[in-house]
Amino acid sequence: MTPHARHSLLTLLMLTMPLAACAQQAETPATVVAAAPAVAQSAAPQLVTGLPDFTQLVEQVGPGVVNVEATVGSRRSAQADDEAADIPEIFRRMLPPGFQMPGPGQQGPQRRGTSMGSGFIISADGYVLTNHHVVDGADEVKVTLPDRRELTAKVVGSDQQYDVALLKVEAKGLPTVRIGNSATLKPGQWVVAIGSPLGLDHSVTAGIVSAVGRSASAEQRYVPFIQTDVAINQGNSGGPLLNTRGEVVGINSQIFSVSGGYMGISFAIPIDLAMGAVDQLKATGRVSRGQLGVQVAAVNADAVKGFGLPDNRGALVSEVLADSPAAKAGLSPGDVIRSVNGRAINDSSDLPPIIGAMAPGSKVALGLLRDGKTKDITVTLSELDEGSAASDSLPTAPDRPAAPAGRNTLGIQSQSLDAGSRRQLGVESGGVLVTRVEGAAAREAGLAPGMVVLQVGRTKVDSPAALDRELAAAKAGDTVMLLVRSRGVTRFVAVTVEKD
Repeated sequence: MTPHARHSLLTLLMLTMPLAACAQQAETPATVVAAAPAVAQSAAPQLVTGLPDFTQLVEQVGPGVVNVEATVGSRRSAQADDEAADIPEIFRRMLPPGFQMPGPGQQGPQRRGTSMGSGFIISADGYVLTNHHVVDGADEVKVTLPDRRELTAKVVGSDQQYDVALLKVEAKGLPTVRIGNSATLKPGQWVVAIGSPLGLDHSVTAGIVSAVGRSASAEQRYVPFIQTDVAINQGNSGGPLLNTRGEVVGINSQIFSVSGGYMGISFAIPIDLAMGAVDQLKATGRVSRGQLGVQVAAVNADAVKGFGLPDNRGALVSEVLADSPAAKAGLSPGDVIRSVNGRAINDSSDLPPIIGAMAPGSKVALGLLRDGKTKDITVTLSELDEGSAASDSLPTAPDRPAAPAGRNTLGIQSQSLDAGSRRQLGVESGGVLVTRVEGAAAREAGLAPGMVVLQVGRTKVDSPAALDRELAAAKAGDTVMLLVRSRGVTRFVAVTVEKD
C-alpha cells in the first residue's frame, strides 16, 4: 500500500471511529470537544419568556368596568368654576376641603360642575366601587355601562381616608369583575388598568408593579398603596387594576406628577383594603378604624446610635396621646414597636395601615424594644377620631424673664414652664422651653428657641437643672436623642456632642 493510500485510510477511520476510541487515539482534541456541552449547560435560565397578550383579559373583564359621572352643585361664581375646572385633577385633590377659588364673592350666576371617573361592578345586583374623590359632594351620580345603558346611582357610603366609595344602581344580572388578592402582589408583576382617561372610555393600559406598601401621602397614611408604572390620567380614578388572571387587585386612585399628566408613577388602593371597607359601608355608610394613640417616626441611623438599637427596623414612638389605648397600656416615647400580632414592623409607615384595618375594641399584641430589651404588651384599640388634628401654631416664649440658665454640653439654654405656658404650647406636664441655642451641633440638628424639650433619651425633664443633669453624662462623639415639641408636633431630634 502506498503512503498516500495509508494516509487516506487513517483519515477515514478517524472520522468514523466512536468518540471514546477517538479519545484513545487523540486525547487532547477529544477533551476540547467534550467540554463544549458543559459550558452550554451552565448558562442562566431564561427568566422572562415573552410579552403577554391581554386581549382575552380585556374581553372578559371589560363588561364589568363602568364610567362614573358625578354632578356637583356649586355655590361659587361662574368665574370661580371656570378657574377651578382648569386645575388638573391631581392638583385639585391637593386643595384643602372647602377650598374656593378667588373670585367676586358669591356673586354671579349659579352653575353646576361634573366629575368624571371610572368604576367596576362587584355584584350582579348593582353594587359598584369607585373613588371617594370622584363622587365627593355629588348631588347626582350616573353610571354608564359598556352597552351604553345609563343608570342613576345612589352613594351607599364613602370614605375619604381610603378614597373608596360604594355605589348602588337598580339593576339585576349585571356583569361583574372577579376580586383578587392584593396581598400576594410582588414588584415586577404585570398589571392592567381599564378606565376612561380624559373621557376616552374603556381605554386599556398595562405595566408592572413598581412597589407595594408605599406611603404616598400623609393624608392617606392608612393606605399601603400599590405603585405601578401603568399609564393613569384624569378619568382613570376609580377604575380597576388587574392582574394577568383578570382579577381586580387595586383601585386606581392617583398619580405623582409635576405637570398634571402621567409621569410613570401611579398609585392604586389595595383591593383587600377596599373590600374590607365594603361591608362597613353597606351597614353604616362609613368606615371605622382602630386607633393605638401614638405618633411614630422612622428609626434612622441616629436613633439606632442614640438608643443603642440592634438595627433600624420598627416604628419609634415620639408621642403618646393622653387617655389613649397606648397610654393605658404603658407605652412611652422612646419605645420602638417591632411587631403587631407577630407581624413584623420594618418601617414606621407599616404601622398605621395595620392598626387602622383592625376594628375598634380589638386586642393587639405589640412587640417592643425598650431600653435595649424586648417587651410584649397587649393593647385594646379604640376608634380613630378622624376629626382630631394637631395645632400648627409656632410655640412662643412666655412674656416673663428667663430663669438663670445652666451650662450643658449641647449649649442649650432653657427655662421652666408654668401652667399657662404649657396650655399655650400644648404640653401636658414637664418639659423646658428652649430660650437660646449656642452649640453648633444643636443648631444644625434643628434646635431653636421656642421649642420644648420633653425628654433626654427616655428620661423626662421638667427644669433647666434636670436638662443639664441628663446631658452631663454625654461625651464627645455621643449621639443624644432629645424629645422636642414644636409647631404642635412631638418628635425626637438627634444631636451629636461636639469634640473639644
